[in-house]
Amino acid sequence: MAIIRAFSPSEYPSMHIKTSTGQIGRRSIQVSCRSSNKWTVQENPLKETSRSQTSYNHDGFNSTKFAQLVNDVKYALRTERNGNRLDNLALVDALQRMGIEHHFQEEIDSILQKEYEDRTCFVKYQNPYDVSLSFRLLRQEGYHVPADVFTKFKNNDDGTFGVNLSQNVGGLIGLYEAAQLGVEGEHILDELANFSGEHLNARLTNNDSCGQARLIKETLKYPYHKSLASRKAKSFIGNFKGINGWGRSTLQELANIEYSITKEIHQHELAQVSRWWRSLGLAEELKLLRDQPLKWYTWPMAVLTDPRMSQRRIELAKCITFVYVIDDIFDLYGSVEELTLFSQAVNRWELSAVMDLPEYMWSSYRALYDTINDIGDNIYKIYGQNPTQNLRNTWASLCNAFLKEAKWFASGVIPTADEYLKNGLVSSGVHAVLVHLFYLLGLGVSSISLEDISAISASAAMILRLWDDLGTAKDENQEGTDGSYIECYIKENKDASLELAREHVIKLIEDEWKQLNKEHLRLMSRSSRSFSKASLNFARMVPLMYNYDDNQSLPVLQEYIKSML
Repeated sequence: MAIIRAFSPSEYPSMHIKTSTGQIGRRSIQVSCRSSNKWTVQENPLKETSRSQTSYNHDGFNSTKFAQLVNDVKYALRTERNGNRLDNLALVDALQRMGIEHHFQEEIDSILQKEYEDRTCFVKYQNPYDVSLSFRLLRQEGYHVPADVFTKFKNNDDGTFGVNLSQNVGGLIGLYEAAQLGVEGEHILDELANFSGEHLNARLTNNDSCGQARLIKETLKYPYHKSLASRKAKSFIGNFKGINGWGRSTLQELANIEYSITKEIHQHELAQVSRWWRSLGLAEELKLLRDQPLKWYTWPMAVLTDPRMSQRRIELAKCITFVYVIDDIFDLYGSVEELTLFSQAVNRWELSAVMDLPEYMWSSYRALYDTINDIGDNIYKIYGQNPTQNLRNTWASLCNAFLKEAKWFASGVIPTADEYLKNGLVSSGVHAVLVHLFYLLGLGVSSISLEDISAISASAAMILRLWDDLGTAKDENQEGTDGSYIECYIKENKDASLELAREHVIKLIEDEWKQLNKEHLRLMSRSSRSFSKASLNFARMVPLMYNYDDNQSLPVLQEYIKSML
């Protein structure tokens, strides 16, 4: 099955623009998707071309205007308007929140490097929002700024944060957002999160401003660092007021053009994934399988936000599809004996192994075998290294983990919480997905190894597994048996109520975010930056996939999908 693509990853939808610079959820979601046209086939589907040239194929698109807008922003980034470096930091923040920062990465890197090297900046900044902004932007891009830059806001007598801070809503929001980037042991950031969160909640009860109240609620529920920037982008673009009188129309026009083009790219990619899924015929053959290509594609759409990574998103969607498919086979179809045969076949990774399987498993095994081999072959054609052995190993590990769970449930065994969680990190499917992403991003030929990404993958898997096991809803049309960390925890802790168990899980998720932040900082070198950011986005996507409302639906996820497609 050859990879056919519509964009090179460094292209958009017929002009060339040259700038002047040298396991995963289970509820079906119905969202309409209009078709798109005028796509061209290009070679080298996984490699990016020069960042200084972008190709479009979009009716009515003014390439000259777009290029001028990009150049205007580049000029602003290279200068300090009125000698105010904070304006440039605010501009960097705006570009990232609008989702157009990939056009300006060189300029952004230069600004942040200069900010980091000037160790006096945190002495000069006296406003809590300014300190928070600099701290957050630097940490987001991998600069390990010490958390004690916030000590200046503490009272000298008792070491608590000053009451005067509570009067500044903008400062409180900035402090709360900055505190989300903490790692284990940074107690001052824990104090800062508690202080700012408490005073922001107090503001909600006494606030007459609807706009300010909405901002506070959004900050507390979806802090920027732990949320998908793409989910918040449209609102930020519409509400953007400019930076000290500059940039409102320029950035809004640029971001809205990009937003429209990116939506069309997503529509085309979804169409490709849907056609591929239909061509397998698995949904017709195995009627109980989830048939949700839209939901499966939403993961890579959220994880890989750079519009130039089109083919990577498509290939990753195929991988995610099979996590769902195999999960359903283990959960809904096979006996333990049949599932053992399937796991053995995946471990052997030979076509002849299909003859040892029940007939209903033949098509699924063959589809997995062909798809993963094709992905490996195409990575080899691009990067000169064939990762198929490592890719197949992830599927063997995944099936072995599914089989262990199946044996537990079939025998009525409830494992210890630690046993369940250790196996659950693998059965979540996150490790399999991120290993494929590792090679799709070309890291197989870099100085980064699979061992280097094991910790960040484990943290993302832990966050997904625990969110899933909060048990906020029962999947529709699913009759299989699933275990739960909460069930295992309550069995071990006889006095623990369901409410206490859920609070324990939420605390574990908060702690795991600190580990994720630590690994993100470690992996933010130039060669592994894209993988680290994608791993964060994976964790950010999890609440959207599992945060069911009282009607057992996913309104935030539905809203996100509609906005992106």
